[in-house]
Amino acid sequence: MRILSIGNSYSQDAHRYLHRLSVVAGETISTVNLYIGGCSLERHDQNLQTGEKAYLYIYNGEDTGLSVSLQDAVEHCTYDVVTLQQASHYSTDYSTYQPYLNRLFEYVKLHQPNARILIHETWAYEDKCQRMVDKFGYDSAERMYSGLHDAYTRAAVELGVELIPGGTAMQLAVRNGLTPIHRDTYHASLDYGRYLLAATWYMKLTGKRLDGVLLPSFDTDSPIDSDFYRIATRAAMEAVFGTR
Repeated sequence: MRILSIGNSYSQDAHRYLHRLSVVAGETISTVNLYIGGCSLERHDQNLQTGEKAYLYIYNGEDTGLSVSLQDAVEHCTYDVVTLQQASHYSTDYSTYQPYLNRLFEYVKLHQPNARILIHETWAYEDKCQRMVDKFGYDSAERMYSGLHDAYTRAAVELGVELIPGGTAMQLAVRNGLTPIHRDTYHASLDYGRYLLAATWYMKLTGKRLDGVLLPSFDTDSPIDSDFYRIATRAAMEAVFGTR
């Protein structure tokens, strides 16, 4: 399976271990992330109009050092899956999604007619994150999650596509005691956060459960404890399948 994400650092967090996890789980997934830090749907749409080589080309979670345009990536390769997302700082405000999301969606459909297009749901910041308070006026991660989940669900429904429930998985893990799961109060932690996202993406895209997969035998950016690994795996399964 070959995946393209038109994203930012949040899709980088999701992709970081996805290829490695897929190999361990027995179904190899290759990933391409078009990376600009904090990139919004509006910025992606602007890049589509200009053709600027503004993206770092991240392959299987690793920086290749290449800079590419949206057209370079979308029009010159074939993908099984393409994902779209909003920047986290706009994620709760659906008015920031359109008309950019629709234009990107139509562009991807035109050039990748056989690809499965999904919306990548990003996640809430850590409780008491000052950025969350200042930007959104939210006093809790639960409130931010509720807002972004509503916006992403609306986007998926309007486009007639499915949601990769990364934000839901992160919030379920927090509710079940997996903290800290952020590394700077808003990006995913280098251990459980990134593993949890990879597990969520893997199960959503393949339809396969990971409850029979042992503690990852691949390298991670920070060690993973077996007890927290099990919490993360259960949270990902609940987000994707509605059950642990």
